[in-house]
Amino acid sequence: MTLSKARSGVVYWFRNDLRLHDNSALHQAIELAEKQQTWLLPVYVHDTALQLTSPWGFVRTSAHRLAWTAMAVQDVSQQLVELGSQLLQITGDPSEVLAELMEHFSASTLVCEDIAAPYEEANIQAMQQRGIDVQTVWQSTLMAPDQLPFEPHDVPDEFSSFRRAVERQTFAPAQPVATVTTMPALPNQAALGSVHELQHALGHTTDPCVILDDPRSAFPWSQPEFHGGERAALAHLVKYCSRDLPHTYKATRNGLVGANYSTKWSPWLATGALSARQAWTAIRSFEAKYGATDSTYWIGFELLWRDHFRWLHLKYGERMYWKRGLSDAPLPTLTHNTRGFEHWRTGRTGKAFIDAGMRELNATGYSSNRMRQNLASFLIHDLRCDWRAGAAWFESQLIDFDVYNNQGNWLYLSGRGTDPRGSRRFNPDKQAQDYDGDGAYRRLWN
Repeated sequence: MTLSKARSGVVYWFRNDLRLHDNSALHQAIELAEKQQTWLLPVYVHDTALQLTSPWGFVRTSAHRLAWTAMAVQDVSQQLVELGSQLLQITGDPSEVLAELMEHFSASTLVCEDIAAPYEEANIQAMQQRGIDVQTVWQSTLMAPDQLPFEPHDVPDEFSSFRRAVERQTFAPAQPVATVTTMPALPNQAALGSVHELQHALGHTTDPCVILDDPRSAFPWSQPEFHGGERAALAHLVKYCSRDLPHTYKATRNGLVGANYSTKWSPWLATGALSARQAWTAIRSFEAKYGATDSTYWIGFELLWRDHFRWLHLKYGERMYWKRGLSDAPLPTLTHNTRGFEHWRTGRTGKAFIDAGMRELNATGYSSNRMRQNLASFLIHDLRCDWRAGAAWFESQLIDFDVYNNQGNWLYLSGRGTDPRGSRRFNPDKQAQDYDGDGAYRRLWN
């Protein structure tokens, strides 16, 4: 299908940016609609590919992750209604259903955030091949591409080199853009009148996801303050700073039990309900008022890790998903340990610390950073499994799944990424003694 030329109207595709604050891509769509004196239609696509079976034999996206994302979608939808707009939700293959949508409304341009991962980029390319004018905006990193001390495609492979280069020029993330408070008009009533028919034709669903939570969770997202939407994310950010928790972050970040041992930003960052720049701006304001410490520095350090994985995706693309990853070292000759993977996936390895971690992940869709490193290390180095199977299981289960972070971290721990020391194995017995010396975590998830 090739789109005709006589078109007017802008479609904004919400992807992993389910927010109205610090959303440069949405601002660009608004400015384009205002400049052309035309309408703007916000859209979210429930991608059916995410509910297919992975090559490893399980569904790509768990009920936990679907429910968490649905909360973020619901929140931004409600906010758009309050601004006199609305969020059109459709289901299907993004490139196909968006092309149908553009044709239905005779829209001229589609605007969305830029995601530098192979599947996400393939959707954009497929639409462009159909003749659709797609404008993408890079906005998920602390620093804009033109702020880096090197070209984005020349990013240093090792994180330490990247961090030092950034800090030498005085680490200064881009300022968050203003929160959207007004929206252009929607398409005319005649076009909107057939929206319900279009939604039905494209398989639209409004069935609410069932929230699956566990009272033992370190991220108790059944509680209102941990709701998946943008407004809860911003409220959590304020509360986190007001309780002086940034000053204790470094000392507590390796905790395993409870809601206070880390920032707990990652689930909101993953859906874009919280912008990394907004979070870092809050920390800088906290430092200005209460003083900078090693802990507040370490929060920025962790956000830079997040950035680095994004720039590596931009640099290497599909290589981030190869079995050999970014390494030229020979691949292990052993085949994937299918039985061992099933025992790991279901929390039946016989190693109490690891099994507790898997039970928490499977029951809640959440796991601490310390635990994730142990789980990944055990799968790769003790069970001798294909690291890609573990990455796929984390993708399925985690409510804070982030394509950049997930792939980057698994590559790193497997020794197929950019770790200068090669692969690194965590001794689960020593880790249990160091971080669960009294056995509380293992008892909790027994």
